[in-house]
Amino acid sequence: MAENTEPRPPKAGGKGQRTRRGAAHLESHPIPGAVIAHDTGAPGKKARAAADGEMWALVYDTKQDPWEKTRGFRKARVPRPSLDEDHDPLDANRTIVRVLYTGVCGSDAGIWFRTSFKGMIHDSLKAEGRTTRVIGHEVFGEVVEVGSHARAHFGLEKGDLVSAESHIVCGKCHQCLIGQTHVCVNERILGISRDGGFAEYIKLPATVLWKTDPRKIRKEVAAIQEPFGNAVHASTAVDLRGKSLAIFGCGAIGQFTILIARALGAAKIIGVEPDPHNAALALKLGADEVVEFKPRGGKNDWKANPEVVERVIAFSGIDGVEAAMEMAGYNSSVNNALRSVRRGGEVVLFGLRSGDFKIQDFSRVIVKGITIRNVIGRRIFETWEITRNLLESRENHIQSKIWNVMLQRGKDTIMNIADFDPAVFEKKIKTHPKILIRWG
Repeated sequence: MAENTEPRPPKAGGKGQRTRRGAAHLESHPIPGAVIAHDTGAPGKKARAAADGEMWALVYDTKQDPWEKTRGFRKARVPRPSLDEDHDPLDANRTIVRVLYTGVCGSDAGIWFRTSFKGMIHDSLKAEGRTTRVIGHEVFGEVVEVGSHARAHFGLEKGDLVSAESHIVCGKCHQCLIGQTHVCVNERILGISRDGGFAEYIKLPATVLWKTDPRKIRKEVAAIQEPFGNAVHASTAVDLRGKSLAIFGCGAIGQFTILIARALGAAKIIGVEPDPHNAALALKLGADEVVEFKPRGGKNDWKANPEVVERVIAFSGIDGVEAAMEMAGYNSSVNNALRSVRRGGEVVLFGLRSGDFKIQDFSRVIVKGITIRNVIGRRIFETWEITRNLLESRENHIQSKIWNVMLQRGKDTIMNIADFDPAVFEKKIKTHPKILIRWG
């Protein structure tokens, strides 16, 4: 997904709900709003579930979980999607994918903590006449049903292993017609404005599927091609060859950017990150230096941090780095980036945060001749092609570093959906820059 948010968890509030239609059993948990519907272990339950056409999913329910008073997701039984071309001819272009792994994004954390995407979720559900949204947009799975046109025109077959572009575009707006599908005006986003991948099955148009060879990209890494593509899009927005680069925000997307920038020829890389764990990972992944700092509070917390800017400029060896990438989405971080680049330098803005931002000493941005580029999502499918090439290459060691360093070979970073527990899940998304849910 395009939106990269790294929300600060708000204070807990509200009480967990205890009823849900269609749930086998509900149990309250200490995390408000994170009520889990779980299997009671009754004999034959799996067979009955299959017959009933239901599946497990992680959902947000607008009716039972008021946005301002709760946090978390519900593990609940929801209808399993299917194809029926007689009822809906458009199903001919669609597929059913059995989900194997899903990645958990900062955007998902934003929904968990109720800091992001309230309007998009509520408005889209209202338009659909529903109250429950299946969350999740980083998907990897196996095609189990194929519409007739999807097979004929896209060559898809049962058993194909695929990842998915999370932005479902219309193909007919001005932007789509001129090749800018990543900024489609009618886009719908998996897990936000249409049901997503935190589920055992997902219905997807053939146009968003991306075949993946598990002999070349391991399945766990294949599940994060979508967010990795965000970093690819940002890193290819400027020419990094032989240049100095500062990355402001070394969460998952920032860490991907370190790996990609090095592979694309950046001469030296400095990271800026307040979290000690992420800072240590950034160094392991290839950053030459990382500036750690403590976030400031107060009425001027939107301004650049002079100490951070001084360190970055000193690292550059001239009057500032040649390129800066803002990946955190904080007002102060944007100003840090703008004040850390050299005259004539380039700044890529990717991090998102709701509300208005202030630009410190705006005239300097113009006088210094700084070029600002905004990046959203992935260029479909140009970015995906670059992503595949980078991940399949054994020369850059990107895939092995993602698995060994970022995902720690699965230790504490992969959760089986059968073992889903809200408190454990919340701890994981607070601790690790990237975690996965195993569904298959």
